[in-house]
Formats: sequence, structure tokens, C-alpha cells
Amino acid sequence: MRFHLPDPASPTRRPRTLHLGYCTNVHPAEDLPGIVDQLDRYAAAVRRTLDTPVLGVGLWLAAPVAAALAADPAARARLRLELTARGLEVVTLNGFPYQAFHAPVVKHRVYRPDWTTPERLAHTLNLAAVLADLLPDDAARGSVSTLPLAWRTPWDGDRADRCARALDQLAAGLAELERRTGRQVRVGFEPEPGCVVETTEQAAALLWGADPERIGICLDLAHLACAHEDPRAALARLAAAGLPVVKVQLSAALEVADPATAGAALHGWSEPRFLHQVRSPAGHGTDDLDEAVHRRLPGPWRVHYHVPLHADPAPPLRSTTPVLRAALDDLLRPDGPGCDHLEVETYTWEVLPDGARPRTEAELADGIAAELAWAARELSVRGAVPAETTELSA
Repeated sequence: MRFHLPDPASPTRRPRTLHLGYCTNVHPAEDLPGIVDQLDRYAAAVRRTLDTPVLGVGLWLAAPVAAALAADPAARARLRLELTARGLEVVTLNGFPYQAFHAPVVKHRVYRPDWTTPERLAHTLNLAAVLADLLPDDAARGSVSTLPLAWRTPWDGDRADRCARALDQLAAGLAELERRTGRQVRVGFEPEPGCVVETTEQAAALLWGADPERIGICLDLAHLACAHEDPRAALARLAAAGLPVVKVQLSAALEVADPATAGAALHGWSEPRFLHQVRSPAGHGTDDLDEAVHRRLPGPWRVHYHVPLHADPAPPLRSTTPVLRAALDDLLRPDGPGCDHLEVETYTWEVLPDGARPRTEAELADGIAAELAWAARELSVRGAVPAETTELSA
């Protein structure tokens, strides 16, 4: 889905193009036939429900299929044809999970391999090479999101040095890709609770000096909420550090105002697949929800649990969509920091509590469509116009 964002102060200036899509890491496929099949079963159905001429998908490609595509130009061309035939386009890839993201237990495994290893660099450059051939001809650039260097432990000077060298090699590889293909791809490091880079303050300190034409931040708004960061201050901090926001993940976390009285409501939210880090505004935190419950961690809590944007959890629980809205207010100001890649990333549909979890493929597709419709309305109330509308009136 494309939107145009006019500048009210300069109505004759070309409007900004915004790309809105959803991330396919909600689906388990890890080979090319499976990926094409999921496009048919889910993405095409979402596009039809929304009745939009083009739907954006932020593809998640596990490392083996990314490597195979990067080595095979004909396979990349076939994938692009498959996307086009279904009215789908790709401007961004999710490079955070390396593989096996839908294993029965993921937890800390999602952070491996990290940026201290050559495998992470190779995977990210493979993704960039694939994306350069998938980008629509008129897209200004592509983006790849990745993990925030590493999990916080172990961490020492040697690991920091290895990450710094990897970032230099990443920038060089992206520059070479642009020289070879004429397409710019930027990589966004995604602050996340529990990682070396958890906050925008840590991002500014540890990624300062990175090539701003190639390297920036993927701002996940659920993570920002869990860190209890003010969106405007966070965006200003990143801008001052020379770190562009290359991608925004429109996501909302679970919020628990009073954990002491929310025991029954929290039943069903602890689950074995993903980590659900908990943070309080006073600095209390745990690495998973069941630990916070067991320790009776003082509240209020924000929990790293992506909840559907359009459907608030049952009271007394709620979501952090107010943080998402505040971030959009600043991102979409004419003089704001701007970002043209917006991705709905609710990967937790299959582990939601009973009653909120989709029971069929059709229910999952309908849920994804409802989230995108919610996000589209949020863009519209901030002045964005569907691109086909402005093209018809031009």
C-alpha cells in the first residue's frame, strides 16, 4: 500500500511516498516454494480484503533461502514475477531472525548468530542483494532490518571491536551493491529489550559514526514503548547522532497497569516460543513474562509481546498504541525526521491467548488485513493520501 504525504507549507512540492506493508515473519515458510505458497494463502487474500491495487510485504527470508536467492539471478527474477502477479511489492526485508523462527522454542536463539560473527554479515549482505532485484523500479530505496548487535551477555571489548569491524564491512558491501546495481539498500539496527542496543541512547552511543547513507535504525514502536522512551525525544536523539530511521515497525506492546490485580487477565499470555521481556518505568525488568509474574515485579509493566494493533487486549490489560500514535505524529510532520518504510509486525498471532488466536488461515488473513486498515487510517488522519487517489487526480 502506498501513500502520498503532501507538505501543506509547499503544496507544489512533490509529496513524500510512504510504503505500508506487513511482515511475513508471521508465517513459517523457509524455502522458496513455501514462501510463494504463503503469498497465495495470506498476502494475496489480505490484498483482496483491503481492495488495494498493490500490497506491500516485508519478506522474511531465512538464511538458507536468502543465500540461494543471492547466488541465483534467475531465481530472484522468478520471485519478483511471482510477487508482481499477485499485486505485491517489496521494499523491505526482515533480517532479524536468522532461521527457525517458528520452532517450538525460539527464545534467545533469535539473537544468534549475532554481529560478532561472519555469518550475520554474510546473511545481511545476501538479503541486500536479493532486495536490490525485488525493489519496484520507482522505489527510492530498500531497507533491511537486523538485530541490535547482540544479546547483552556476554559483551566485552573484543566483541564490540568485532561488531565495529562488521559494520565497516557492511557499509562497504552496501556501497558496492549500489555501484553494481544502481539501487540503494540501507540496513536498520533494531533496538530491543535485553540486547546490547536496547534504547535509542545506546544506539546513539554504539552506532555513532556509522555511514548514514547505508546504516541507520529500524524503530520498532513496541520496543520503544517497553523502554519507556518518549518518541519525540528518541527521534531527536537519533537525528543528533546522525542515525537515520530507515524503517519503522508499527507494533504495540502489552501493558499491565497493576500486575498485583491482573493475575487472571495474564493467564494465557506466558508461552514457550518467544521471549517476552518486561520493563517498568522505574527500571525494574525481567527477560520473560513468567519470571516477572513469579518475582512479583513491581509495576506498571510494559511487556515485549506484540499485540494486534486493531484489537486491544481484554481489560485490565491494554496495548501501547498511544506510543505508536505519538511516534507517527512526529514522523509524519513536514519538518519531522521522516521515514518512508512502515511495516506492521505482529509475529505473535499463533501464540496469542485462546480467544484472540486465529483458528484458520482465513482468520489470520482477516486479522492482518484489519491491522493494515487500522494503520492506514492512522496515516490518513495525519494527512497521508492513498497513492492511487493522488495519481487519479493528477
